[in-house]
Amino acid sequence: MSNDTASAPTHDTVLTGITTTGTPHLGNYVGAIRPAIAASQGANVDAYYFLADFHALIKCQDPAKVHESTREIAATWLALGLNTDNVVFYRQSDIPQIPQLTWFLNCVAAKGLMNRAHAYKDSVQKNLDAGEDTDFGITMGLFSYPVLMAADILMFNGTKVPVGRDQIQHIEMARDIAQRFNHIYGQHFALPEAVVDDHVAVLQGLDGRKMSKSYGNTIPLFLPEKKLKKHINKIKTNLLEPGEPKDPDTSTVFQIWRAFATEEQTAHMRKEFENGIAWGEAKKQLFELINEELREPRERYNELMENPAHIEKILREGAEKARAYSVPFMEKLNKAVGLYSLA
Repeated sequence: MSNDTASAPTHDTVLTGITTTGTPHLGNYVGAIRPAIAASQGANVDAYYFLADFHALIKCQDPAKVHESTREIAATWLALGLNTDNVVFYRQSDIPQIPQLTWFLNCVAAKGLMNRAHAYKDSVQKNLDAGEDTDFGITMGLFSYPVLMAADILMFNGTKVPVGRDQIQHIEMARDIAQRFNHIYGQHFALPEAVVDDHVAVLQGLDGRKMSKSYGNTIPLFLPEKKLKKHINKIKTNLLEPGEPKDPDTSTVFQIWRAFATEEQTAHMRKEFENGIAWGEAKKQLFELINEELREPRERYNELMENPAHIEKILREGAEKARAYSVPFMEKLNKAVGLYSLA
């Protein structure tokens, strides 16, 4: 991709960040990792995938956890087949131009825009509900999170950003901030677009709510077989007996089945539900289906986790590729805002 201007690129730049605050789970896999890895194989796409470890510091102030999560998430993407020859795979903190660009963008981003960010408003509302001061416990990291996200995207002139519906607002904010910077300093940034795939599954967790680390209801992705089976057996079901017809469309077991199954397997299981399959049998079949898909990646993951030096080497190579773009682009932006040599 050219550094010249933000004029319409000949092909898209896809950019995806993964926050390093926990162990990847089945919901992450079907909702983000699997479709992103599939997309990374396409031609005519510049793809940037990064470990968002600066973002992690907003939510997690446990250094050991952030560090371990970085290793786990990198190993997960590599084990599942991310083609690092075809994409730029890097750690956010290895690109010092990103925080520098964040400051440039902070200087043009309207505070009123940040006031409208969902995460900030939710935190304020929780404080009000609890009778606390409006901004109790709210850091500048949380408040200005959308500016850092904008810098992640604009640093590489991302044009397509795959997100869930809850993140669309952040992409719109990145567009607003880019337009403001372009208006003041000239055309430097392409305007990113959110890509929302409504066919990507949002998995329910063990308790029937959305699978999320914050709810503690996840099924970690690379559990050993026995633990995977144990977790699947914990999925909440109703009290219908074997032989009694069950509604697949309200069942967490069926919903997770559908995310891993072929169309034929899904149709077969729907019939099984109508015929009153026992919950124990349905969970047994679900375990076998998931375990089969994850068996080989799990082996690769365990090998990678035992070899952090290999992961580090791949991330450093990715950072070099990323900086080959970010360093000259940042020099151009420095000049645009008036920060350059007097000589």
